[in-house]
Amino acid sequence: MIVIMKASASAEEIKSVEDKIVSFGYTPHSIVGVERKVIGAIGDERGKDRLQALESMSGVEEVIPILKPYKLASREFKHANSTIWVNGVEVGGQRIALIAGPCSVESREQTCTTARLVKEAGANMLRGGAFKPRSSPYSFQGMEEEGLKILVEARQETGLPVVTEVINPREVELVAQYADMLQVGARNVQNFSLLKELGKIKKPVLLKRGMMTTIKEFLMSAEYILSEGNKDVILCERGIRTFETATRNTLDISCIPVLKKETHLPIIIDPSHATGHWDMVESMSRASIAAGADGLIIEVHPDPINAFSDGPQSLKPRKFSKLVENLKPFIQLMGRTL
Repeated sequence: MIVIMKASASAEEIKSVEDKIVSFGYTPHSIVGVERKVIGAIGDERGKDRLQALESMSGVEEVIPILKPYKLASREFKHANSTIWVNGVEVGGQRIALIAGPCSVESREQTCTTARLVKEAGANMLRGGAFKPRSSPYSFQGMEEEGLKILVEARQETGLPVVTEVINPREVELVAQYADMLQVGARNVQNFSLLKELGKIKKPVLLKRGMMTTIKEFLMSAEYILSEGNKDVILCERGIRTFETATRNTLDISCIPVLKKETHLPIIIDPSHATGHWDMVESMSRASIAAGADGLIIEVHPDPINAFSDGPQSLKPRKFSKLVENLKPFIQLMGRTL
């Protein structure tokens, strides 16, 4: 349910409504607008009829049911687009977020060199994997905490906020000590224990869509994080699995307008994982910006042939710099900035 407060509602009246929601066994989630405040009452659907009684309380204008199964993520709950800040970098606003860096942290030199080069090219955040969930147990699994420390060094050197993946609920606090935004990979999109833990921290979460996840399932995963209290969730489309074998995955460009219709959360695109080929990254980046994406996350490596992971889809820094220059007209055409 959504409780719409009157524009004249006092702080005391708002507090009384929130307390009553809690007494009914629900959790209040508030949105402060320019003219009024909206309170979402989230909890067990079976007792929602009791919430209609809130209309009789002082300061309440209207109580409206949320029809979507994803309550806090829906446009019904919040009409305006959400803007999320990642250590000073805006996502979902006027600027296009450009996250770039290596698939895996391999060494201090490799990571810091890449960070310097992507920043010079125009990136405003650094990506890099310290914990790597791989299909094979014999593949490189990441440098773990040592990799996190290297990412912090790269941030100190360049000023770029760090985005890195967490794969284990027990490691959320550890990764949060180092990262500016924690990433949930495609394989963990329905790891509900992990999502709940991420809902308890006070740092943004980049949630990647699973290879076989529907948009409804994707938004329900976001709901797990939101329902635990973390409102800073950014969605990421990284390609879905189809019968096509020419690309690593199939980039679902159509999900951008669908998500823009269904949710207020920002959406960024990962053209590197979507295609699996470095020479397709630029065209898919242009298409994503044209479709309304709020940002891109792109893999860049100074020596892709010798990369520990995902070399074939990684751009060399020079190619990334050219991509950024070629994207600028598309970004301007969409009325946005880099």
